[in-house]
Amino acid sequence: MKEVGIRFGNTALSGKYGYKRLMEDIGHLHEKYNFVKVGCIGKSVMGRTIPCLELGEGKRKLAVNAAVHANEWITAPCVLHFLEHCAAAATAGRSLHGHDPERWLRHVTLSVVPMVNPDGVDLVVEEASDSHPERENLLKWNQGNLDFSSWKANIRGIDLNDQFPAYWEDELQRRAVKGPGPRDYGGTEPLSEPEARALADWTRRLLPDMVISFHTQGREIYWNYRDREPTNSLMWAQRLARAANFRAVRLSGSDAGYKDWFILEFGRPGFTVELGEGVNPLPPSDFDSLCMETGQVLSAALSGLCC
Repeated sequence: MKEVGIRFGNTALSGKYGYKRLMEDIGHLHEKYNFVKVGCIGKSVMGRTIPCLELGEGKRKLAVNAAVHANEWITAPCVLHFLEHCAAAATAGRSLHGHDPERWLRHVTLSVVPMVNPDGVDLVVEEASDSHPERENLLKWNQGNLDFSSWKANIRGIDLNDQFPAYWEDELQRRAVKGPGPRDYGGTEPLSEPEARALADWTRRLLPDMVISFHTQGREIYWNYRDREPTNSLMWAQRLARAANFRAVRLSGSDAGYKDWFILEFGRPGFTVELGEGVNPLPPSDFDSLCMETGQVLSAALSGLCC
């Protein structure tokens, strides 16, 4: 793959990673491995296409997403890095993380939305320039602060992982955030934001056997939801956690997330994976280790789905 900040294979990331670099890398990936299918799930508030990629032809389906939160942008190149290495290993007949990727692609279809929140990511990466169409509102919502590095929400100040119809009202009351801002405001109703709605619609069309949503940070895997999760969810969580030396955590007092909604609506295993440790946004210098963690988790999931 051509070098555009990420050096795939040498696992290096120089600087922040925004929407333009994502789209360039997706183009290069498809050019090199044309069996990686490229599409989109919808558009963001500002009209950016939200890309999706698909690899494999199996009956079992694994749906993966990343960069739901703007200041967790580093998760996008991590999942794209895994896709490139999976395609390369399958083409060359090599193993990946001790597993056989050719077998994965025969038995599983891997579908990935690497950057759910492109507008928010670019706000964090590029900040609000004088010409930004939402500059006035963004500065008001950010308490006049020109530093948007802690911004999690979309460009309308709505936290996309508080947007899903899974006891949404309870989460809104618990958060007690009254309006748009950098984080934790769930909006005026579930799925009001085009990014969250596109992710939900894509999931309903796909009907995956399992979903994994990558976030940062904590080296933890959240696997349960209000006792609605299937009986094998803990087993799966422990399997994924062992692969990356993470903790499988039973979470309570949290609603309206993508994983929560998937478990509630489909009754299938869903996971939120918190990569790395530190303070968000994690620095580019962590990219190597975050890629390793991403690969270990996804390899364990794909291999398990082959069984």
